[in-house]
Amino acid sequence: MDNYFTEIPILESKHYILREITLEDSKELFDMLSNKETMKYITPNPVKSVEEVEELIANYRIRFLEKKEIPWVIIEKDSGRVIGQFRLHKVHTWHRKAEMGAVIREEFQRRGVMSEVIQSLLPFVFETLKLNRLVGDIFAENEGSRKLLEKYRFTKEGVLRHTDFDGERFHDTVVYSMLRSEYLEMKRLRNL
Repeated sequence: MDNYFTEIPILESKHYILREITLEDSKELFDMLSNKETMKYITPNPVKSVEEVEELIANYRIRFLEKKEIPWVIIEKDSGRVIGQFRLHKVHTWHRKAEMGAVIREEFQRRGVMSEVIQSLLPFVFETLKLNRLVGDIFAENEGSRKLLEKYRFTKEGVLRHTDFDGERFHDTVVYSMLRSEYLEMKRLRNL
């Protein structure tokens, strides 16, 4: 697993590429990460400058070198455009677990981007990295992410009440997870 913290691997699906996030992506990411509607299930305070995005990217790189995170941008193959960001974060190599987080550009939401990306991600997480647990925790109101996690047979573990404050009200977080054994069983059933 440690080998994957020397260079961020490229993951590919039919229409999308996940590649290392770089400072050169800052301007394109700013358009997305500063959009209040896009960020509504992530933070009430979207970034306000390209410099803030550059700082985020620098911090992602530090956490990558500490073996705590793998940050990617999502590229649409046809246009070469950055349409999202995906991170495996809170990576713990001893406990073999991680959380995932994604942001998709507003005009690409509800178009199956993450449904396709996750098909490339799950084999990487469970077969290549050999993690045992992958977590997706989402705001309770985030219907799109809930449907995605349930489609891929993540288990709903519970609701954490009032975990996040958006400046006006508190939000519940719903925690989903998939274990390596569940992924292998799902893979086995799909190959039958």
